[in-house]
Amino acid sequence: MSQPAHKIGFVSLGCPKALVDSERILTQLKVEGYEIVPSYNAADAVVVNTCGFIDAAVQESLDSIGTALNENGKVIVTGCLGKRESLIREAYPEVLSVSGPQDYASVMSAVHAALPPQRNRFLDIVPDTGVKLTPKHYAYLKISEGCNHRCSFCIIPSMRGNLVSRPVDEVLIEAEKLVKGGVKELLVISQDTSAYGVDVKYAEREWRGKAYRTRMTELCEGLSELGVWTRLHYVYPYPHVDELMPLMAAGKILPYLDIPFQHASPRILKLMKRPGNIDKTLERIQNWRKVVPDLTIRSTFIVGFPGETDAEFQELLDFLREAGLDRVGAFTYSPVDGAKANELPDPVSEELKEDRLEQFMAVQAEISAAKLQRKIGRTMKVLVDEAGPDGAVARSAADAPEIDGTVLIADGQKLRPGQFVDVVVESASDHDLHARLANPALQLI
Repeated sequence: MSQPAHKIGFVSLGCPKALVDSERILTQLKVEGYEIVPSYNAADAVVVNTCGFIDAAVQESLDSIGTALNENGKVIVTGCLGKRESLIREAYPEVLSVSGPQDYASVMSAVHAALPPQRNRFLDIVPDTGVKLTPKHYAYLKISEGCNHRCSFCIIPSMRGNLVSRPVDEVLIEAEKLVKGGVKELLVISQDTSAYGVDVKYAEREWRGKAYRTRMTELCEGLSELGVWTRLHYVYPYPHVDELMPLMAAGKILPYLDIPFQHASPRILKLMKRPGNIDKTLERIQNWRKVVPDLTIRSTFIVGFPGETDAEFQELLDFLREAGLDRVGAFTYSPVDGAKANELPDPVSEELKEDRLEQFMAVQAEISAAKLQRKIGRTMKVLVDEAGPDGAVARSAADAPEIDGTVLIADGQKLRPGQFVDVVVESASDHDLHARLANPALQLI
């Protein structure tokens, strides 16, 4: 008789890119016969996948490590904060191991050292898609690691290194497996999706008997063959983004772009080391919408960047109104240990940062509410995330999971997660739509 499997607890913090790292570590643990458990008490050791992007995330990661040590005692640390090993060791010298992001081998070595694998062939059944931390019907598809930009507020390149693109056939094969496993929506993620393939000179690979270049447009053409929703995140507004518009207009990929513009003042953008030609950006947004009228643009912005004047903040609000962005997130500038922006003069006071954030979000709420009002009366296809006694929660092509709005279906009690249905929009709030099934008899079978 084989010995019972060692039990591992797992804490995953941070962005979707870190979530994919967690999925890969968990898959390897399962392959090697470890059992994943949901509590500290039941675990023989705990792995904490950390985030280190801003100070609040660093603190959350350190607190999580401390909690795991108090509750369990055997803790293996990995992820972005792992690049700052001395900070972790100073706070918690007793952690078993510290490694950086994507360092799956170091995590497994530390697990092996603490709990030697006890392989049990009856437990080693892992689906082709590996272990997923998202619901069954959607998945994050990570196409590259690292970033070649050196934005002054960001330390991601120092944590995750320069751009390293995955071969396009490898990405398409993974996507195909996910779809076969029941995934209905693929969320393409990276640090810079537009730069995909630059590092490998857009090398050509073969998938399903056809040649594809390792490049964003060609990747999207391949993904469109799978017959599911494809949503693009972290896209920089390079000229070749224009090539995606015909694919969106033809319904091959979702008419959705997540573009982190960060600001609208040319001077602030220059200090951030971001692309700064805002007039050109507005013109391109207008041109995209001519080709794809239903295009949803989501973005993130930083308010209160060092040196930001009242006039520059007004420039940002003017841009927001003129661009008419559909979905927007904003953060007050937060100094990140090791970021170049910390050295800039004229920091903005915390009180003024918060005041500007409030003004910014009020303007965006008006824009979002007006855009959603225009959708009342329309019939649209949505993807169901959950259903219960009060109806169903779904998302339209305009809504990425967890960060955007939802479509609440009043008569969707009998729907199933992962089901596509047509709904008629009846009303709207600032960020969400309220709807009913377009063809109840057909869709509740």
